[in-house]
Amino acid sequence: MKIVFMGTPDFSVPVLRRLIEDGYTIAAVVTQPDRPVGRKRVLTPPPVKVEAEKHQIPVLQPEKIRDEAELERLFSFEPDLIVTAAFGQILPNALLEYPKHGCINVHASLLPKYRGGAPIHQAIIDGEKETGITIMYMAEKLDAGDILTQVTVSIADDDHVGSLHNKLSEAGAALLAKTIPPLIKGELQSIPQDDQLATFAPNITREKEEIDWRKEGERIYNQIRGLHPWPVAYTLWNGKPMKIWWAEKVSSPKKEAPGTVIALEENGFVVTTGDETALKVTDLQPAGKKRMLARDFLRGAGSQLSVGSVLGGQDGS
Repeated sequence: MKIVFMGTPDFSVPVLRRLIEDGYTIAAVVTQPDRPVGRKRVLTPPPVKVEAEKHQIPVLQPEKIRDEAELERLFSFEPDLIVTAAFGQILPNALLEYPKHGCINVHASLLPKYRGGAPIHQAIIDGEKETGITIMYMAEKLDAGDILTQVTVSIADDDHVGSLHNKLSEAGAALLAKTIPPLIKGELQSIPQDDQLATFAPNITREKEEIDWRKEGERIYNQIRGLHPWPVAYTLWNGKPMKIWWAEKVSSPKKEAPGTVIALEENGFVVTTGDETALKVTDLQPAGKKRMLARDFLRGAGSQLSVGSVLGGQDGS
């Protein structure tokens, strides 16, 4: 059986690696084009391309998978099954109907919850205690295909996008390994999704990154860890954005306006929120500076920060 694998970021790599380890013939890997990365805009290949080239697997990088010439090139590999994992494009119907065993996707949520491009971020931002992996048939509508298998993954209170990403990536690889054998034997019964239960997790916008200190402390804490280590939550300090890489929840009966610094401690500074859960900022990045621990910030660039300083807008928002 020949498989064409389609994926792009780090999340996809363990899934591809597991297919290789399990002895499947990977006829080709399809991924996004190389993109400029970093301040120097260095042209960088997607992680999946790097992994595929380690195993001498042909790599296709179409800007648009719907292009007729690209489709014909894909069909030339005669895949029996197409597996996708965070590929980044919706597949056209002509491609969905081509493989004997269909096109299946490894998605990082318990569908129909969190359809879209940022299910890991959104689950943490929403304060969920669990999420999971869904393997489903692909459809032309975003993440709306019939469900084949699912597995639940717990979310710890100190999980962030990076740690949960790794849990889900490994869980996805393991679930795929269990799903393919009964799938190709015709032993799996797919289940249609209930669209009325669908929720969405669109890609993160700049607006979602800014902290509103008027919100409850728990919600801000979830926002910080739901944006760590990318793209990172931020607030304003002296009118400039300051990234908040990490913070700890602390109890505070004080009633100062949200966003007010109420304590300077050895390993961070405590900021009020909209309720009695304050946040101690421990890891940050001032505008134009490198990421640093709060203790180093307070000894240097942040020496002007004092009890009574207000982060965010004029009203602490």
